[in-house]
Amino acid sequence: MVIIMSREHKKFERLFLFSEVAKQLSFTEAAASLGISRGYLSEQIRQLEKEVGRPLLIRTTRSVRLTPQGEMILSSMGQVKADLLMLDKRIRHDNDDISGRIRITAPSQLTQRHLLNICHEFTQLHPQVHFSIDCSYTLHDLTRNDFDLAFRATATPPQNMVAKKLFDYQQICCAAPAYLQQHGTPNSIEDLQHHQCLTATEQTHWTFNAQPILINSCLSVNDNHMLKQLALLGRGIIVGPKYLVDKEIQAGTLQAILTTETMNASTTYLIHPQLVQQSARLSSFIQFTLNWFQQLNTQ
Repeated sequence: MVIIMSREHKKFERLFLFSEVAKQLSFTEAAASLGISRGYLSEQIRQLEKEVGRPLLIRTTRSVRLTPQGEMILSSMGQVKADLLMLDKRIRHDNDDISGRIRITAPSQLTQRHLLNICHEFTQLHPQVHFSIDCSYTLHDLTRNDFDLAFRATATPPQNMVAKKLFDYQQICCAAPAYLQQHGTPNSIEDLQHHQCLTATEQTHWTFNAQPILINSCLSVNDNHMLKQLALLGRGIIVGPKYLVDKEIQAGTLQAILTTETMNASTTYLIHPQLVQQSARLSSFIQFTLNWFQQLNTQ
């Protein structure tokens, strides 16, 4: 029995290692991400192919491709990983104490403006709860990543998740008064072609009146807070969420422009997996967050 279990454990390890190679299509990158040697990884994949009696990878000097059998194993292991992650979450959530860690992924702009305050106020009520926040714009799959919650602005929340609406917001076009004094204030959308526009990474258009307008960006950054800082320094014109710049506009350090034009509206959701039994800490934090934004929206 011990020998059989040992063999099954080793086979599962090899299947797991294979799924990493198949996902990245690179032995070198897979070995680096797993923290093991490339030689050990290659040997385990060879042993797996020997066990199943057929090749799983097509190797050349320049590339790695999957055979049909390799594709099948990759697909199946993806579900196995998702099931194991869900099992781990259920084990961690199997208690009634409002304590432990809550793992969240959220954009940096929302984290700085709202989420840090929400977490602080929640820990004042429940000091045994700790937060781990990933500030990124990566659309993590919560069934395959170790996050409990995600805050996302989207028009189409994922159908396999629970999505709770938090708030709507408008995009706004703005710049520093010093920039506008030096370069002039755009009076029309067409005037933007003659200005220094700062955009998000890979963003080529801004939408006005439901129409995408091509923007000649002089600089792209993948962080809205950094774009705001550049605008405050007088480096150019930006478009961003109104809640990100409303305090600066009120203080006069930024000035809204093209205010007669209609810009995109977006909705922010709190998203989490559909758990049959949710932990007390998670359900309490979700309800606390919903109440927090409800109060904010009525102000």
